[in-house]
Amino acid sequence: MNPADLSITLLSVVSRIAADRGTPDLGLTASDLVLERPRNRDHGDWASNIAMKLAKQLGANPRELATEIAEQARAIDGIASVDVAGPGFINITLDAAAAGALAKTIVEQGEAYGRNDSLAGQTINLEFVSANPTGPLHIGHTRWAALGDSLARILKAAGAELVSEFYINDAGNQMDNFGASVLAAAKGEPTPENGYPGAYIAELAQRVLASNPELLELEHDEAIAVARERGYELQLGDIKKSLAAFNVHFDVWFSERELHAVKDDGKSAIDDAVERLRAQGHVADIDDAVWVKTTDFGDDKDRVIKRGNGIYTYFAADAAYYLSKGDRGYAHKIYLLGADHHGYVHRLKALAGAAGDDPTKDIEVLIGQLVSINGARLSKRAGNIIELDDLREWLGTDALRYSLGRYPSDSPLNLDPEILQKRTNDNPVFYVQYAHARTHSVARNAGESGVDRSVFDASLLTNETESILLGVLAEFPRIVAQAAELREPHRVARFAEELAGSYHRWYDQCRVTPMNDEEVTDVHRTRLWVNDSVGQVLRNSLWMLGVSAPERM
Repeated sequence: MNPADLSITLLSVVSRIAADRGTPDLGLTASDLVLERPRNRDHGDWASNIAMKLAKQLGANPRELATEIAEQARAIDGIASVDVAGPGFINITLDAAAAGALAKTIVEQGEAYGRNDSLAGQTINLEFVSANPTGPLHIGHTRWAALGDSLARILKAAGAELVSEFYINDAGNQMDNFGASVLAAAKGEPTPENGYPGAYIAELAQRVLASNPELLELEHDEAIAVARERGYELQLGDIKKSLAAFNVHFDVWFSERELHAVKDDGKSAIDDAVERLRAQGHVADIDDAVWVKTTDFGDDKDRVIKRGNGIYTYFAADAAYYLSKGDRGYAHKIYLLGADHHGYVHRLKALAGAAGDDPTKDIEVLIGQLVSINGARLSKRAGNIIELDDLREWLGTDALRYSLGRYPSDSPLNLDPEILQKRTNDNPVFYVQYAHARTHSVARNAGESGVDRSVFDASLLTNETESILLGVLAEFPRIVAQAAELREPHRVARFAEELAGSYHRWYDQCRVTPMNDEEVTDVHRTRLWVNDSVGQVLRNSLWMLGVSAPERM
């Protein structure tokens, strides 16, 4: 019996009691009967406070209601005991067979175990990284790349219909400055004013020349255009390669240029966005400029969307981009922004309100704090930044992804490279990966000794470490749902570490492979199911964090 089954069982008990008390419809679902693991395992496998929640609604004393629920629950197959504690907590202990059955369920469900429908029906656009295509990705992008990709995996695992999106800022003066910088480097000239310095520009220039040898013969304006477009194509390709090597993948690469492109009707998406905001009643014409009254929705000041000279501001592109997400069917938008983007929070939420959405429900803006790594060196190619590629080659994708994923995004983070490179239990990613590799080692040794999964008798799983281990395994679906709801991938990482620890302690006490000439028994066969279920859940956890699950270490 897993927590979901137990919740459904308790719901039937509570519903029956409510009907007897004259309240036939409580409007509850199984998800309302939240089960928690007691801190003290002597108090049982699971605890519920449902009696205290419903007491007022049913006109009952909480403890008396809990006692009534406990009396009926004791008669249910699979439940060994039910006790009432304090003001009305219900502590439930499952019998060994009911608790142990979970191991077989996990192995049979495989990759599907842990996935749930807690976010079913939600359509989400998750935007992250969105670096300018004028240079390589750096350490700040690294944290959001790891967290964003992990969050995307977790939200999908919780049933959301989600698209992960990279917004390419490929319009405006920055692109012209970029093109001028590439052309200057191709000519061997100094970096122009407001240009981009760095050896990577010189490298791009040589690549542009290799594919466009006529570049230096072109007229200046045409040469800048060629250098800009070819350099942009190459730099964006490098960004995509860096992210792919970091095991980060996007469903959509959205070009800002699409918003500026003039359609057959002579208007751009930005033109349309301004008119749509005006139709909502939140646009005003003041002093020849066009303003959006974002203060109506909590912004600190109204925003100019079109200047008096007829030129749109960056806010105009932000508005058109936001509206495009809704037009593509995504009711909920999540933005992951860096620590220097605090000013965007109110602006984007106000924009959502001006567009007719609910700023408290339809948009989330998550701000990540800075990350530093002791001993990380500035990029020789890019000058004053620490590149993602250099970090990945130095520390490894797995260590970097896991370490960035195991902390809340809103906390500043300083990583110790010495720990990340250790092959000891001091290194959290090694600790979890080693546990996974151990499950495969145990399975290989068991197979060589004639132990298979031909028998599963959950009643044989009576060791205390087995009860604890099975209890941790049972938590995984709830952890995934909680990580998705709270947008906190680190919960999956911390769970994986707890599971690894419980597995190592179980391994020390419960043998899967017979010793010496000992006969293979059903205990060994059943324990092999437990071993393999742990391996499966560790794989599922590591996948959600974008980390590999090696079979040998």
